[in-house]
Amino acid sequence: MKKIKTLFAPLILALFLSTQVFANMEAFPEAEKGMTRFVLELPAQNDESDFKVELLVGRTLLTDEHNRYFFVGAIEEVDIEGWGYTRYVVNELGPMAGTLMAVDPNTPKVERFISLGGEPYLIRYNSRLPIVVYVPEGTQVKYRIWQADKEFSAVREG
Repeated sequence: MKKIKTLFAPLILALFLSTQVFANMEAFPEAEKGMTRFVLELPAQNDESDFKVELLVGRTLLTDEHNRYFFVGAIEEVDIEGWGYTRYVVNELGPMAGTLMAVDPNTPKVERFISLGGEPYLIRYNSRLPIVVYVPEGTQVKYRIWQADKEFSAVREG
């Protein structure tokens, strides 16, 4: 009997977790025509207040490797009425802008991920809810996790 409990415990836990994720997704509508929905589920951390998630929205394009490029646009936080959840929306990506350093026209182009310009877009780490991002079709969403040091440093007076 103990073996049966041991075998079924992980299965029951997996079903429970998938039900939780499904329940969380009920609040997030399907993407509208011309848009794509991306879903990021984060693993649980011991102290999630030590973490942030940076979202990067953009496209992989062929460009020269010397200039710095970015897209004009912004990530908007949209509250989902009745749920208290937030979804992230980029309604339009573009136009692309960049520096204008002269480059040899014979230099081969390279593939680069070109993201929205501006400051990094950091959001609170929360493994209990998915991060749902809606972007125009053909757009990519990337992320990275930022972690704070456990120790604080003192600031010198004066």
